[in-house]
Amino acid sequence: MWLWRLLAGVALVLATTSAYSAPKTLLVLGDSLSAEYGLQRGAGWTALLQQRLQQHKLATTVVNASISGDTTIGGKNRLPALMSQHKPDVLVIELGSNDALRGLPLKTSQDNLQAMITLARQQQAKVLLVGMQIPPNYGPDYTRRFSAMYQDLAKSNKVALVPFFMEGIAADLSLFQADRIHPNEQAQPRLLDNVWPALKPLLGLK
Repeated sequence: MWLWRLLAGVALVLATTSAYSAPKTLLVLGDSLSAEYGLQRGAGWTALLQQRLQQHKLATTVVNASISGDTTIGGKNRLPALMSQHKPDVLVIELGSNDALRGLPLKTSQDNLQAMITLARQQQAKVLLVGMQIPPNYGPDYTRRFSAMYQDLAKSNKVALVPFFMEGIAADLSLFQADRIHPNEQAQPRLLDNVWPALKPLLGLK
């Protein structure tokens, strides 16, 4: 009997270790803030994320499917093929800023984000929603509702949320490129640090 229990215990440990260490895929669906716009290839926060995962000895591959200028409708339209191709375990959604720049209705943006969350969860992928804020010149009501959109989606869907992707960066012009819109190379580690606390639990890290 003791031998059977010992073998069963070993089998359970091996199964747990195998499940934890099984290779995973993390898909980032974003816009220019994640697409290394204006940066040298490999300098963006997604590339730094891959390096950090390797440091933690996680067999996780980061697939950066971000496109500069992309909107939530673009992400929604591209996601089915990306999910089919990469079968990600974790989906990071960093979209919405260009919707605001183009003055798209918030209801449309929210519906598009909801569709992406729904599709990911239907395919058993964990979701991290990256929240954004916009300057006050859009008007206080629109500015408030835009920020709240991410919080409401995260709460209603019970998915992980980065409250504000640009926290600690937005007010520091030294961390921006000449266009004063896109973070420079020095800002990329901070972007990763803003994402990391919400992402860690999805990867099994404490």
